[in-house]
Amino acid sequence: MRILLVEDDECIAKAVEQILKKQRYLVDVAHDGEIGWEFVRTFSYDLILLDVILPKLDGIQLCQRLRADRYQTPVLLLTAQNSHTDKVLGLDAGADDYVVKPFDFSELLARIRVLLRRRNTPIQMVLSWENLRLDPQNCEVAYDGHVLNLTPKEYYLLELFLRNPHSVFSRSEILDHLWSMDEAPKEDTVTAHIKGLRQKLIQVGAPTNFIETVYGLGYRLNPFEDDSRNKVLDKSHEETKKALKIVWEKLKHKNRDRLTMIKQAIASLQREQISRELRLAAREAAHKLAGSLGIFGFHQGSQIAKEIEEILAYSGKINHQQVNYLQLLVKTLQEEMQQPAFRELDQVLCRLVLDEYDKSS
Repeated sequence: MRILLVEDDECIAKAVEQILKKQRYLVDVAHDGEIGWEFVRTFSYDLILLDVILPKLDGIQLCQRLRADRYQTPVLLLTAQNSHTDKVLGLDAGADDYVVKPFDFSELLARIRVLLRRRNTPIQMVLSWENLRLDPQNCEVAYDGHVLNLTPKEYYLLELFLRNPHSVFSRSEILDHLWSMDEAPKEDTVTAHIKGLRQKLIQVGAPTNFIETVYGLGYRLNPFEDDSRNKVLDKSHEETKKALKIVWEKLKHKNRDRLTMIKQAIASLQREQISRELRLAAREAAHKLAGSLGIFGFHQGSQIAKEIEEILAYSGKINHQQVNYLQLLVKTLQEEMQQPAFRELDQVLCRLVLDEYDKSS
């Protein structure tokens, strides 16, 4: 399978390229939209990974050009964090799906596999998970041959999980998917529907945790993976993590340069002599930091960079109190970037192992 990655941020491009090559994909990298367009005209691709913000020709325009010229290659957008406008514009332009920066590499790979399957196999009409079957044609749901009598909302809730089997949905996201603006229920309504759906599944023999609660995040279908598959996945994740750590060591100077750019802007803000060009450059540096740091496991750093970007994006004058806050954010971000890549993830995994040990002892 051959994939075209169109991404101008070298740190993100190198990381994604490394991940894809570890999965045995052939990867071409274009660093602006025009080069990406030339690659598409020259070579045949099974999938295009397309950043939204690109030099010369942005991702939305490139996607529009692809569809206008009747290229049917699946397009997976890489969008900025919480950029709903990018998502809507991209999907309207003809993109097939999107992931939000900073993205988890396992989610990225899962979405790639889905799009490649969608292109190469006919659409599967019956949705399934373990012994559960949902037929959208006749709206029938059965578990191990036992038909479930569901309310419309319970049916749509289950369909949402089955169409996105590896996704975790928060209560607010479920409300956005299944309820209209006119209905506007509270999040407790989702909890009640989840409880009712679980009870009906249990009555026909499903495990009590068929719909799993992911603490602090939301709900998903329980993977029920066996130990051997988990070991294979763990080994693959470890190998990918090691490869990304090497990429981080090679390219971390670029992210340090971005931090330096932000520091220069803050110094100019203190003197009240910042130019529009420097402020825009610092904002772009923060934007790229927010996208790249999360991929290398610096999730807190990514959030800090996003907050810096939002302050610099403010159209009015930045006051003295905000400048002091920016200094604090930059100091915290610098300390974060001095830590090893994936330190946060390793700490989380360690806590999970200890929790499991406590439960079993």
